[in-house]
Amino acid sequence: MDFAFAAKVFAALFAIMNPIANLPIFLSLTSGMSQQEQRRTGVLVVATVSVGCFVSAVAGSAILAFFGLDVDHFRLAGGLIVLLIALSMLHGGESATHGGSGEEKAGFNNASNVAFYPMAIPILLGPGTISALIVYSHDASGTGGYLALGAGMAAFLALLAVTLIGAPFISRILSPTVMSVTKRLMGMVLAAIAMEMLVASLRSLFPGLV
Repeated sequence: MDFAFAAKVFAALFAIMNPIANLPIFLSLTSGMSQQEQRRTGVLVVATVSVGCFVSAVAGSAILAFFGLDVDHFRLAGGLIVLLIALSMLHGGESATHGGSGEEKAGFNNASNVAFYPMAIPILLGPGTISALIVYSHDASGTGGYLALGAGMAAFLALLAVTLIGAPFISRILSPTVMSVTKRLMGMVLAAIAMEMLVASLRSLFPGLV
C-alpha cells in the first residue's frame, strides 16, 4: 500500500472538512439537543459523509465520463475551488462554497434534520471535498493505490466520528484560539494541495509548458 498517497488523501480531507474548525458550527446547530441526541446527530453526519465520500471516489470518474468531461479539466476546476476555500481559511473567514450563502445560513437552524443539511451537505461534503476525491480516485493506480485511498478516507472518517460524537467534551478543552490557528494552518495545507492540482492539470493540458 502507498502510505504516502494515503497520508495525502487524509491531509486533503482534513484540511477541506476541518472537523476542529467546524466543531462550533455543529455545536451551534445542535445546541437545543441533549448530549445523547447530539451524539446521534454526530453519527448521522458521519454516516452521510461516509456514503458521499464513497460514491464520489467510486463513481466520480464514471460521472465525468457520462458528461464527456476530461479529468484534467475537472482537476483544474477542482483546484481553483479548493484554492478559493484555502484563501478564505487563511483570512479567517468561511467559504460560501461549503459554508453556504447568507440566505442559506439564515435557514440552517430551521432545517428538519441538521445532520444531513447543512452539517453533512454542504458544510463537510461540499464541492471541494467531492472534487478532491474524484481527482484522487483517478490518480489511484492498482490495488495498492485503491487501498491507500480507502485507508486515507477511513482514517479521516474515524477522526471525524471521534470529533463529532465527543463534541461536548472536546469543546471544553479547545479554545477559540486553537480553532483559529488550526483553520489557518489547514488553509496553508489546502493551498499547497490546490496548487499541486492546478500544476498537474496545466502540465497535462499544456505539455509545451513543461
